[in-house]
Amino acid sequence: MTIHQSITTPEAEPHLERQLSNRHIQLIAIGGAIGTGLFMGSGKTISAAGPSVIFVYMIIGFMLFFVMRAMGELLLSNLHYKSFSDFAADLLGPWAGFFTGWTYWFCWVITGIADVIAIAAYSEVLLPGIELWIPGVVTIGILLVLNLTTVKAFGETEFWFALIKIIAIVALIGVGLFMIFSRFQSDTGTASFTNLWSHGGLFPNEFMGFVAGFQIAVFAFVGIELVGTTAAEAKDPEKNLPKAINSIPIRVLLFYVGALVILMSVIPWTQFVAGESPFIAMFSMAGLGAAATIINLVVLTSAMSSANSGIYSTSRMVYGLAQEGDAPFRFSKLSKRKVPNNALFLSCVLLLSSIVLLYVGEDVSKAFEMVTTVAAVCFVFVWSIILASYLAFRRRRPELHESSKFKMPGGIPMVYVVFAFFAFVLWALTTQVDTLIALLVTPLWFIVLAVVWYLVGKTPSHRARYAKFKADLESERVSAQGPLGAESSAGK
Repeated sequence: MTIHQSITTPEAEPHLERQLSNRHIQLIAIGGAIGTGLFMGSGKTISAAGPSVIFVYMIIGFMLFFVMRAMGELLLSNLHYKSFSDFAADLLGPWAGFFTGWTYWFCWVITGIADVIAIAAYSEVLLPGIELWIPGVVTIGILLVLNLTTVKAFGETEFWFALIKIIAIVALIGVGLFMIFSRFQSDTGTASFTNLWSHGGLFPNEFMGFVAGFQIAVFAFVGIELVGTTAAEAKDPEKNLPKAINSIPIRVLLFYVGALVILMSVIPWTQFVAGESPFIAMFSMAGLGAAATIINLVVLTSAMSSANSGIYSTSRMVYGLAQEGDAPFRFSKLSKRKVPNNALFLSCVLLLSSIVLLYVGEDVSKAFEMVTTVAAVCFVFVWSIILASYLAFRRRRPELHESSKFKMPGGIPMVYVVFAFFAFVLWALTTQVDTLIALLVTPLWFIVLAVVWYLVGKTPSHRARYAKFKADLESERVSAQGPLGAESSAGK
């Protein structure tokens, strides 16, 4: 996201303000790591992979940690970078900023559509007979109003949404441990850790079942990079961004691995089916009917949280693209509250397309699977651009890497390990018919982008704006040696 107004120049036009505090950044990071895919999609993942799904989530979390560390080192190497779209444009060229910005925008529009579909599905469970379009429209309207106020309001909303998700997962782990140690009896047998390996072993569906687990599990992690889009509005980014990124492994172990181990210990993995939330199933089995209803509400909250993040991130990305001439100029305007209103309205209007998908196709779960696969492929592209930018950074700015206080562990060799993993994920998507169709459709988006870039990317006005962007970055590098000191440009 390319935003060039100087934060320290009072006479400049309105600009995004740093209103997101440490607690906002931390909970936004946690909320981004706990996606709708965990609550709604883990049923399909478990049924496909069995207990090996534990390793699926561990591997994905491990690989994405290095993507986030690369992003962190790059963002902090120059505080004029406002997101990964900025450093992609700087290090790889203007085409990379264009493709990254618009693809990330598209990613979150698709993810938001998936979230609205999930909201409609679970609203129908809570309120049988309700028209599916009603909860979708109401949700979009509420989130629009919240985001139109200030970025601090978004931060507060996301803080409480993420907190609710954390409490739900901790409660599930607590109740599940009680059921295990009390040898809880049910129609499916006795709750015990032995359920993890006593129903066909840890890899009951062998290697291809393990591979199938990656298809929907990848979507559960989309949004993990959301903390990178808050860089322009984060207080004290040198301190808060590293803290949020470094906590990713702990979050993955607790919220994903911990929750799934408990779920499959209480209920044998053979009892889970696609389209049903394992969280609701476990509380219902415990005889906690009210708790099961509450978990339904938590799932709704999780989807609203993700949709909220989508509206926020897409509006900021379109705002940044408009600043560079890569989007219509009207989207570069900020309200008196320093919020990109026009970009927000665009995002919300596009989310309304989810209403159409609700009434097309076999069922809601099929629509959810289709859009989540498209989103996962596009997010893999964005994550890959982050890593490619890191390689360019190491080659072109070795002095900044050497002086950085937040270096990516593993360096260049680890980048290629992650690239190999992404190739494996794309191959995994070809092994099932439904995900293969979505995978084959996704390149159409990049063809459209290539055509638009061919038309606008080489115009004199666009070249001039990119030259100004580069000049602003160089100015920031020079000024970083002033009041902020050399350590600022080093990415403390």
